[in-house]
Amino acid sequence: MYELITTKQVQDLLRVDRITVYRMLKDGRLKGVKVGNQWRFQKNEIETLMALGTQDKDSPALKYAPREVLPVHYIQVIQDVFADMNGVGSITTGPDGEPVTDISNSCEFCELILGSPLGRQACINSWKELAQTPKGDPRFYQCHAGFQYARGRIELEGVLTAIQVAGQFYNIPPSQEEIDRRVEELSEKYQIDPNKLASAAKSLRILNRERQGELGNWLKKVAKTFEIIAQERADLLGRLKNIAAMSSFEI
Repeated sequence: MYELITTKQVQDLLRVDRITVYRMLKDGRLKGVKVGNQWRFQKNEIETLMALGTQDKDSPALKYAPREVLPVHYIQVIQDVFADMNGVGSITTGPDGEPVTDISNSCEFCELILGSPLGRQACINSWKELAQTPKGDPRFYQCHAGFQYARGRIELEGVLTAIQVAGQFYNIPPSQEEIDRRVEELSEKYQIDPNKLASAAKSLRILNRERQGELGNWLKKVAKTFEIIAQERADLLGRLKNIAAMSSFEI
């Protein structure tokens, strides 16, 4: 047997006034029954109506930009802790490589590259390529600057909405010859002071295979956490839009 609720309870659930409830009854958006002189509504139908905002034909991942479903002031803090704990740099980006958050725990070498317009664009292009890697557990790749990095997928209804990136380290200590070659190449390519780049290269991060495995596991967990946050935010936005549409006056 269905639970019947009052007009006031419908107002509270939908967060609309009494006039709006009656208007929705009149135009067929709500169904109710008269019990004496009072309207009663099936609670399950109201809950279904509220949920319609998350059941549109278009996927939430296509309806909302990454920043709309990923509250930066929350995920930035989580990302900062994740990066510091694992001793790597980390950033959240959209599928197009555009940053959603600021980079956490970025190394001096990468900061110099990001400080160059050409270098920053190269990083964005690398993040975009990383987003296009096949589904599955995080795998480590080499970026344009020679560092190792990996991604965790953040999806809404199976559609890629953003990625969580972790990197800025070497898996094998580079030789001085390799460092010198890379400094010369990157400084010329991105118009960076070679002396500053060479100085920053003295404190490059190295992660062994065991630590990389741990990093990959944490990356999955953080990406999954952000995925849950994104889904809840998309659900909320969908409900608010649905309620707004139901509450609007027809001109």
